Formats: sequence, C-alpha cells, structure tokens
Amino acid sequence: MKIYKLDYESPIGVIEIIGDHKAIRSILFSEKNKMVNVLQAETPPVLIECYHQLDEYFTGDRHAFTFLYQFDGTDFQNTVWNTLLKIPYANTESYRDIAVSIGNEKAIRAVGSANGKNKLSIVIPCHRVIGSNGKLTGYAGGLWRKEWLLQHERNHYSHSFA
Repeated sequence: MKIYKLDYESPIGVIEIIGDHKAIRSILFSEKNKMVNVLQAETPPVLIECYHQLDEYFTGDRHAFTFLYQFDGTDFQNTVWNTLLKIPYANTESYRDIAVSIGNEKAIRAVGSANGKNKLSIVIPCHRVIGSNGKLTGYAGGLWRKEWLLQHERNHYSHSFA
C-alpha cells in the first residue's frame, strides 16, 4: 500500500495529510514553516478531497467532514474517538463527560491518553474536549491552536445559524 502526503497551509500552521488511495490515515499539525508535500499528478482523490474540506472548515463553510478516513487504535481508543465524533461543532465536553458516556467514569486519564493519540486532528474533534473546570488542557497541536479552533467554531457557528 503506497502512502501519500499532502500539506495544507492553515491559518494556524501547516497540516500534513497522510493517506492512501482508499482513506486518510493522519491529519496532524506539522512544525514545517512552509508546505513541502504539494499536489502531484498521482495524489489520490481522497487526499485532494480532504484538502478541500479542510479549506472549507477554515473558511467557516464546513462543520462536518465526509471524506473517507480510517483510524487504527485499541478498542478503547476507537471507542473514545467514536464518542468524540458525536461532540457537536462549536461545543465542548469534558474528559469526565467522555468517560461517563463510554460507561467508565473512572477512565478520565485514559480518555485523555486516547485523545492525545488521535491522528485525525480537527476531523476527530479532540480540540473540543476540555477539563471539568472548563479550562483548556492538553492538545498535541498546542493549547494556542486548541483555543483558536474553539473560537473559530464559535465564530462560525453563530454566523451560520443567526
């Protein structure tokens, strides 16, 4: 299986999209200062679609993603990630909320660990998970990006439904 990469220059840094001909496997913030992996003739359509949907997300025109993606984790991680997909756009839930919703209220730290291993940033909205006290905690892309994403969603949610 051949793996392809495509960079997307977002308002908060370069995002590296990784996938194959079937699905996206990773969308992670990069520490690159500029795009390295650019569109090529052989770039699979799913990567191009992901790129366009990320662009729509960042312009505020997209609130959910429809391209094919695949996440590979333990049963527990997959359960957490599927639960994160249910957090509505521009909303937040706490790590405790997630633990309770998966039927294991003592698994708060494990939920945080699974959250940190999410390789599909933005699409599996781990940025929408906050501390029980309402404070922003933990985000692999940096707390400043988490704060930016939440504010971005709040700004575009209110405009689209006002």
